[in-house]
Amino acid sequence: MAKKWGQIVRSWMTKSMELPQDVIMDLPRITMIGQIHIYIENHRGLLTFSDKELRLLLKQGQLLIKGSSFVIKTILPEEILLEGKIDQVLYIDE
Repeated sequence: MAKKWGQIVRSWMTKSMELPQDVIMDLPRITMIGQIHIYIENHRGLLTFSDKELRLLLKQGQLLIKGSSFVIKTILPEEILLEGKIDQVLYIDE
């Protein structure tokens, strides 16, 4: 019940205050430039990294990015910039 109430309050705040949903609802913001750059904000940590795969922990679930020649250009506590050839971006709901 409390979880549903929280969702209703967040939805109302988003609409009435004209704030972005990612800010109010603690959602990740993903910006992709073609198949070569992906910038993810509001993640909870790096779970796995290789030159073919990146897995991030989110508040709800995980984000899996698959491709090749991956290089982390920037990594901050809640932001990451990945370069390489991006083939797939998958949201894994736990």
